[in-house]
Amino acid sequence: MTTAHHLRLIDGMRARPFPSERTSAGSGVSGPGYHTAFLHADDEHWGSDESGRLEHRAQCLADHDALLTLLTLRWGEPETVSLWSAQARMISGEEIPEPWADPVAGCEYLQLWRIEARWIAIGLHLERGGPGCELSVLVTVIDPP
Repeated sequence: MTTAHHLRLIDGMRARPFPSERTSAGSGVSGPGYHTAFLHADDEHWGSDESGRLEHRAQCLADHDALLTLLTLRWGEPETVSLWSAQARMISGEEIPEPWADPVAGCEYLQLWRIEARWIAIGLHLERGGPGCELSVLVTVIDPP
């Protein structure tokens, strides 16, 4: 997917109404008050060898940087939010509400914008000690934990 495609997807997520029940939607999930999508996911497309996974990680990181640059030009500087405290609460048994549980479990931090009463979050999940990389977006009216 191109950065232009990512921007169209985000704009569509911002404009689309939220469903009343949790449903799978293409590369993501939608539910009451939120839409999520993976923009770049670890998958079979890149192969299982180390060079393919490293190529995937490099492309994922480049897509992340390009997307942040364009969204910053559009909406201004994002708020960078560390998820450390929410992760600690999750580990200690606290239930983190949807749609924030997945980003809290998988990302060290999020880039957040608040636009027209909706949060737009860009998350980057980097595999610890490995080449895995996933880029995701969340659009929600539910405040971060």
